[in-house]
Amino acid sequence: MSDPVFPVAFHFSVAFSGAGPSISDAAFQEVSGLKAGFDTEAVVEGGENRFVHQLPKPAKNPNLKLKRSLTKKNSELVKWCQATLERDLAKRIEPKDLTVSLLDEEGDPLASWTVTNAYPVSWEVGGFDAMKNELAVETIELAYNTIKRKV
Repeated sequence: MSDPVFPVAFHFSVAFSGAGPSISDAAFQEVSGLKAGFDTEAVVEGGENRFVHQLPKPAKNPNLKLKRSLTKKNSELVKWCQATLERDLAKRIEPKDLTVSLLDEEGDPLASWTVTNAYPVSWEVGGFDAMKNELAVETIELAYNTIKRKV
């Protein structure tokens, strides 16, 4: 019997697809926000005192956060963020789909999450500190419509 495979969280990839220029500079040090779920609404039924009904509301997804070392301004991802966030909605937002894959030791996907119609809603550069020897890090936050896991 072979040993069970326990995936490591540091071997992953991110790939963008969709309209407009392709984004090939998708190397990140951290991805967070891969979560699907919905809130519930409590409804009390008259005469029923043993429980409260919990009815689902529409699906609600947290924003997806991508962190990486600050890159050059000619990056396609940076251009997409600038076109979305720095033009005061004067230009139509071009959403993109992306796939986050957790990889095995061979580089093959163990699990993947497909995120649809994502677009930047926040772009932050971490603080600069002359007393620390750290990389300058940017965090890109994306809103999206749906997330689906593929095993």
